Amino acid sequence: MDEEYDVIVLGTGLTECILSGIMSVNGKKVLHMDRNPYYGGESSSITPLEELYKRFQLLEGPPETMGRGRDWNVDLIPKFLMANGQLVKMLLYTEVTRYLDFKVVEGSFVYKGGKIYKVPSTETEALASNLMGMFEKRRFRKFLVFVANFDENDPKTFEGVDPQNTSMRDVYRKFDLGQDVIDFTGHALALYRTDDYLDEPCLETINRIKLYSESLARYGKSPYLYPLYGLGELPQGFARLSAIYGGTYMLNKPVDDIIMENGKVVGVKSEGEVARCKQLICDPSYVPDRVRKAGQVIRIICILSHPIKNTNDANSCQIIIPQNQVNRKSDIYVCMISYAHNVAAQGKYIAIASTTVETTDPEKEVEPALELLEPIDQKFVAISDLYEPIDDGSESQVFCSCSYDATTHFETTCNDIKDIYKRMAGSAFDFENMKRKQNDVFGEADQ
Repeated sequence: MDEEYDVIVLGTGLTECILSGIMSVNGKKVLHMDRNPYYGGESSSITPLEELYKRFQLLEGPPETMGRGRDWNVDLIPKFLMANGQLVKMLLYTEVTRYLDFKVVEGSFVYKGGKIYKVPSTETEALASNLMGMFEKRRFRKFLVFVANFDENDPKTFEGVDPQNTSMRDVYRKFDLGQDVIDFTGHALALYRTDDYLDEPCLETINRIKLYSESLARYGKSPYLYPLYGLGELPQGFARLSAIYGGTYMLNKPVDDIIMENGKVVGVKSEGEVARCKQLICDPSYVPDRVRKAGQVIRIICILSHPIKNTNDANSCQIIIPQNQVNRKSDIYVCMISYAHNVAAQGKYIAIASTTVETTDPEKEVEPALELLEPIDQKFVAISDLYEPIDDGSESQVFCSCSYDATTHFETTCNDIKDIYKRMAGSAFDFENMKRKQNDVFGEADQ
């Protein structure tokens, strides 16, 4: 361990593993350490089931009706991958896809007036949906056609909308869309958590709806993918990539001290030894003095013995409860997966409800979601603080990631990865930087 590295990475969460993979592919000498004996940090999948009960101090352990403990892989942080999104692009460019298998999530649903409806995201679905009346459908269809044809480099497609200045509120007004349609467009298609976007320039929202439609077009059932055996497979896949390119991994390795000289990081001390480095990447738990609390997220993991009602017995789905529907500022999300993804015993389902905490009684805030899941066999409640770094790391060369937010996909995580990369490398992130170099894949013949 007493060596000199270009980059030391602390924590094996997804953000840290992707960055160590990119740095290794780019020829940097990387040491990756984690104080835990397992990969994934905050974003790990817990197995066997007994371990999850222990983690939440449920000492009686799982009843026999839960099946074999080792059939379970329960994510602590529920997220799906957008089929056309940035994380899938990262997986494809680095070829980490060869270590993972994915399934398409079977449906995306939106909550309205106490019921759930399938999210209409194509013209055909929009016309068949019972979320809207007949005239509303025609207007919504016109809006979808406008978005599909919109090209920010071709003013002919703007139809009088200025992408940099027209607010999204004005675009909705132009197509005369009602409040319910605005709710599910903004929250179930553009995937915003609050309504702040309405008064921002519309380009970002249009691009988000395009991402949703293009992701949906890839596989048909929904725009989301999920890896077999749980999200814990993702950090491990990127860790493998880093190791192939000479990265060194140490799990179960306590971090005693981060050594600074003249305000700059020079190394990490562990068990009496010092590994020296030029740059350090870590999650917030390793640098409590360099982060500030930016809020809280509540996540309730629910084990069910049945699919969620009104989802056509889907074995996986997402439900979005737009904030307007339940008088809140932020949306409530439900991610549901099941035995079909090798994460639960036969006939069992895992639904995770999550939202940004707004009151002093977070469990009450998630109630509308839990009502959709009844009956629930077992609940595990986690309330996590969200942390963000207090500086950009340019002086100290300590680059800290943000905590995982309440969104149900990885787009915000990927933005954080690109942002850290840019601050570390001094140049904008380019997916080409992630491509494996030809003929230098150690110990891996093309499979």
